[in-house]
Amino acid sequence: MSLSPLPEPTIADVYDARRRISGYVHRTPLRRVPILCDMFKADVWVKFENMQLLGAFKVRGGINLVSRTTPEERALGFVTASSGNHGQSIAYAAQQFGAKCTVFVPVGANPAKVASMRSMGAEVVEHGPIFDDARIYSEIFAREESMRYIHAANEPYLVGGVATYSLEIHEDLDDIDYIVVPIGAGSGACGASIVSRYLSPKTKVIGVQSDAAPSVYLSWRKMEGATVDAKMQTAAEGLATGSSYDYPVGMLRKYLSDFILVSEEDIRRAIVNMIAATRSLVEHAGATSLAGAEAIREQIQGKRVVLVASGANITVEQLKTVLAD
Repeated sequence: MSLSPLPEPTIADVYDARRRISGYVHRTPLRRVPILCDMFKADVWVKFENMQLLGAFKVRGGINLVSRTTPEERALGFVTASSGNHGQSIAYAAQQFGAKCTVFVPVGANPAKVASMRSMGAEVVEHGPIFDDARIYSEIFAREESMRYIHAANEPYLVGGVATYSLEIHEDLDDIDYIVVPIGAGSGACGASIVSRYLSPKTKVIGVQSDAAPSVYLSWRKMEGATVDAKMQTAAEGLATGSSYDYPVGMLRKYLSDFILVSEEDIRRAIVNMIAATRSLVEHAGATSLAGAEAIREQIQGKRVVLVASGANITVEQLKTVLAD
């Protein structure tokens, strides 16, 4: 017996998600950045999700999903796997709704994100060298303990929740030509594509991923058929998956206008440029949209462009390394 396909969130689902999460998250700023306008000869704006609660956009999805679970599911508790920001979102949501939470992370995961999850009452278990090892073990653990497993990407309520930042973008700014979004598993780009499709069909959503972890890009490029695994060697935790997943990839294949790969060096340079231009902190994944804009500089010249700064959770040691480079 085959499982029914997961439903795509509609614009009505995104509005409903905003009502549910409004008391738990911030409406983040969307600001025009003159230095970036000069750099690209374009009208460049930044959506500062790095200023979101917990320093990343993911919390929007966690609250939306957990708020819809049953009392029985909350009593059993939640299990997930994460490289950091998704785990923070589920830990926070579980805390708000009085549920226990276990998060599996790869060995050596970002210590600031791990400390944040533990401070919110989550049990954090390190397992395996990369995210996908932690994910596989977390699924086994959830079955054995009869806990509610929350996948980092194959969850419509996560996508509907994170789509709310794109709703804010289109409410705050008209006539957008491009929205450039970092892609890890793809929930943020899926949300931006869904919202833009309904509210601003002229807006092209462009995804950006590191060429050191290109699984989603390679799966998207096939345009049909099974997803593919690929190397995972990126320092950008928010992009650090060696696997891609049918649910978000299916939406990206239908709705994403373009997909760009950038190098690790491009991302490091973008961190410095984003900090210099905006005076705000970004992690590797959060700067990837700026690296993507650099790659399509000629295409966006003279256009109105929104860059999504998806997160700020860079460690002091990571920042020192980037600045030294």
